[in-house]
Amino acid sequence: MKIGILTQPLSTNYGGLLQAYALQSVLRKIGHQALTIDKSEKKVTIFVRIFSLIKRLLKVIFLGKQVIIRIWPTNKERNIIAQHTDRFIRENILTTKKIDRLSGKKKLHEYKFEAYIVGSDQVWRPSYSPCITNCFFDFLGDKRIGIKTIAYAASFGNDKWEFSKKETYQCSILAKKLSSISVREDSGIKLCQENLGVKSIQVLDPTMLLDKMEYIHLVEKDNVQKSNGNLMTYILDSSEEKKTIITRIEEKLNLISFTVMPKSKFVNVGKKHIQDCVFPPVTKWIKGFSDAKFVITDSFHGTVFSIIFNKPFIVIGNNKRGLSRFISLLRIFHLENRLINSIGELNDNLMHKSIDFERVNDILKKEQEKSTAFILNALK
Repeated sequence: MKIGILTQPLSTNYGGLLQAYALQSVLRKIGHQALTIDKSEKKVTIFVRIFSLIKRLLKVIFLGKQVIIRIWPTNKERNIIAQHTDRFIRENILTTKKIDRLSGKKKLHEYKFEAYIVGSDQVWRPSYSPCITNCFFDFLGDKRIGIKTIAYAASFGNDKWEFSKKETYQCSILAKKLSSISVREDSGIKLCQENLGVKSIQVLDPTMLLDKMEYIHLVEKDNVQKSNGNLMTYILDSSEEKKTIITRIEEKLNLISFTVMPKSKFVNVGKKHIQDCVFPPVTKWIKGFSDAKFVITDSFHGTVFSIIFNKPFIVIGNNKRGLSRFISLLRIFHLENRLINSIGELNDNLMHKSIDFERVNDILKKEQEKSTAFILNALK
């Protein structure tokens, strides 16, 4: 069966890339021809660019602050920043031609997909998917007949309903036309029932459907060098408190911290330091989990890969990106105690407490079977 996978745009997000890779890998293993729809990244509007430019110029003029005036990279600069992640996409993810909002409908129909799957990675969160009805396959129109439309591990990113009234009305109609629905978080089941009027089941994030050896194979294929430490830190939203947490754990466990992230963000340093903004290879990020003796993260997929690689970890709650995602994931494996929201919750017992990974792996196996069964039944 020819299947089109609809997810967030493929960019520099490690978790986003690997969940796209994993879902496509699973589908191809069971004999389907799967392509990930290569959606264009969301573009910053001219209005927002002008407003931001004026705001930053005023800071220079009236406050005497030294700021980077142009905070959006050009296409050429973007290609430098994403050179390694783009290579991962070219080598490991089969995609359609680039699809944008204006020409997407015609281009997609050319592929003659027999099924579409939307998921995972917060595809049903309006702030992440501005054209939210696209993620319920509104573009199929009257061509939907005979085509399976499936949601696999679709995530709302939050346990609160964030759709507008208009979006709720439109998506509730479209959701009832889906062939099969599964969500990533247990809170998503309730959101589907109460707001869209449809039933769903909870399944694993696609990355958890693959054995860790499949990720290690990617690393070996790239001949990635050993990490320069043994305490991996993967922090998306840095703060002084998080830095203090890292330092305290580093000292208490006598470990050497390291990270696999760009040294700087373009918004902070601009084109003069473009090389400091380059994202390291995806396989180097995976290698970090393999080499780590302990992981500290505020990322959903950082938590996922700590579990996959059986590494003791602490996850720092990230309300900005959706806390319910972490709670739901940890609840599956009875690891809720690994989540802290402040340095006040960090203690020696938590740092030294081992995780029963034998139990975790047993749960993972059962959840993998359940999630795979959903995919197989949905595509019958």
